[in-house]
Amino acid sequence: METRGNHMSKGEYPVASFFRQNGRRAGYALLSVVTVVLGGLCEVAPAAEIPVVRAGVLAFGTVNWELDVIAHHGLDHKHGFRLEVVKLASADAGTIALQGDATDTIVTNWLWVSKRRHDGADYTFVPHSLTVGGLMVRPDAGINTIADLRGKRIGVAGGPSDKSWLLLRAYGIHAYGFDLNDAASPAFAAPPLLNQIMLRGEIPAALNFWHYHARLRAGGMRELITVSDMLSALGIKRAPPLIGWVFSEAWAAKSPAAVKGFLDSLRAAKEILAASDAEWTRLRPLTRAEDDATFAALREGYRAGIPKSFGPEDVAAAEATFEVLARVGGPKLVGAARALTPGTFWAGYQY
Repeated sequence: METRGNHMSKGEYPVASFFRQNGRRAGYALLSVVTVVLGGLCEVAPAAEIPVVRAGVLAFGTVNWELDVIAHHGLDHKHGFRLEVVKLASADAGTIALQGDATDTIVTNWLWVSKRRHDGADYTFVPHSLTVGGLMVRPDAGINTIADLRGKRIGVAGGPSDKSWLLLRAYGIHAYGFDLNDAASPAFAAPPLLNQIMLRGEIPAALNFWHYHARLRAGGMRELITVSDMLSALGIKRAPPLIGWVFSEAWAAKSPAAVKGFLDSLRAAKEILAASDAEWTRLRPLTRAEDDATFAALREGYRAGIPKSFGPEDVAAAEATFEVLARVGGPKLVGAARALTPGTFWAGYQY
């Protein structure tokens, strides 16, 4: 990602260079002229007063695509802040960085926010994406319904408490009367490894994150059911955003203009990515797409996940989803809370 600044050689600003070359008195004279000329036209805030937003993201995560658009088009400066990207090694590193004030905001799920709020923290959530994965099966595996998964290995990304896995288990119990955790053999592994072993034919089914899901589709695998389909079958007709930008309410209260500018710049980046194929061509190296089919699947998967709105209906859908996840995942997933903790979704930004 490029860095920006109005600096000259050796990091000097124009006025600083003039000071060095002409002396303090001449510098004051020049500064007075600049003040007189600009004073009647606009107020110019010193660069140091531009608020900085430190956004923590996984080093190779898809969120980087949006942040790259912000940097490339200068959307942070247009919205009154300076973006600073903090690269993280893992999701756990992100929550540690946020709690340790090494970053201002990260992308994670609202279950983590609800659990932390119930414990007394003030973190809150604004949706980033609706895109979630689904269950992919090999076309030669003879799997046509969930019932066909009995006794088979299912690759699962994210571990035993992954939200998509818990929803798939809840769907199996609801629609077929058995829990896949017992009836099948879940194999938990890192997302890239799951794709590799499935494409090699070592497992017949995989439940992976959306961008790996898209890669499997491009590789000829067949989609058996999406997370949205599972939610609908469980009575949740509106798919809630499962991941979003998380930050402290205290930080938002201290830096309201920076928070609004940051969220507005994200919306502007999404609008560019929704409409411009040329922008995606520019971003293609970041996607690491192996071929045209994979690139197209990633682009369309991202676009399908752009939230069209954020309001009370989304909060209600999340509350209903929380109840399903709490039944299957229990306290290990949701903590001691019996319902989504109030304030989990930030009321300060809706669209």
